Amino acid sequence: MFDLFASTAARTPPAFLDRISDHIMWGMYLDFSRYLIAAGAMFAFLLVFKTWANNRRIQERRAKGMDYRREFVSSLRTVFFFAVTTISILVLRDAGIILLHLQEYSLWLLTAQVAVMIIVHDAYFYWLHRAMHHPKLFRPLHLHHHKSRTPTPFTAYSFSVGEAVLEAAYVPLFLLATSLMGIAYAGMAVLFFIWIQIIRNVMQHAGVELHPAGWVDSKWTDWISTTTHHDLHHSEGRYNYGFYFTFWDRWMGTEHPEYKQRFREAAKPLVISRRVAEKVSVTVMALFATLATLSGGLQSMGVAIA
Repeated sequence: MFDLFASTAARTPPAFLDRISDHIMWGMYLDFSRYLIAAGAMFAFLLVFKTWANNRRIQERRAKGMDYRREFVSSLRTVFFFAVTTISILVLRDAGIILLHLQEYSLWLLTAQVAVMIIVHDAYFYWLHRAMHHPKLFRPLHLHHHKSRTPTPFTAYSFSVGEAVLEAAYVPLFLLATSLMGIAYAGMAVLFFIWIQIIRNVMQHAGVELHPAGWVDSKWTDWISTTTHHDLHHSEGRYNYGFYFTFWDRWMGTEHPEYKQRFREAAKPLVISRRVAEKVSVTVMALFATLATLSGGLQSMGVAIA
């Protein structure tokens, strides 16, 4: 068996192995960076605005140190599998199977492609999520994520191996489908999508209602899910399988019957303290640090928006 592996490795071009190594390191850097930036920024935000956050806390129970450690360690494992996904996309692109271009493109095309990825992902997530709650699939796939009954920003990537693979599979499957239809996706659209995905993921697991009071009572915003929407799923498990929107839960009758009431209880009106200037300055600096990181990453990729 060892001889078989050795002979296979000997026939593999060194340049190809070097590219794979570079791809996986770049993928791990990208996914770990966006996870750490998004989750860390949210965690810092909730610390800076502690009084406001405590008034809007959805559950009385608080996460413990062991919860944070479990979430962070399992998130490192998830980062690896997301990096493997990045490799598969780049290899399939190099082989001409996936149509993915790093070039100039219009803002309208970028917006449309990101919107399509989000809408399709919402459907993918709902049905995958609901399937993982089947009694035969829940323990091997989804139980680990639900150990975070009181979620924190770091819960966003706290998956089992099986769930990490299934979650990571969306982007290559989507790009493969669009490529088979002859649609070339912009690399920037994919990059924006994965950033939107992690930001929404962290928001959903914040444990504090981040959306303004009245959100669920307006026809213009009620269709966008809130932190309470997903938090109820973690605390009770039988409802609210959606991610970005409330469409699928309402169409399928799986929305929590007390969702809007629970949201109104958590989403208290904004109260500004006397130290608001100091707190806002900290938040703005965190935002600038995030934008600087993004800008550096984009420049290294040589991507520009027309």
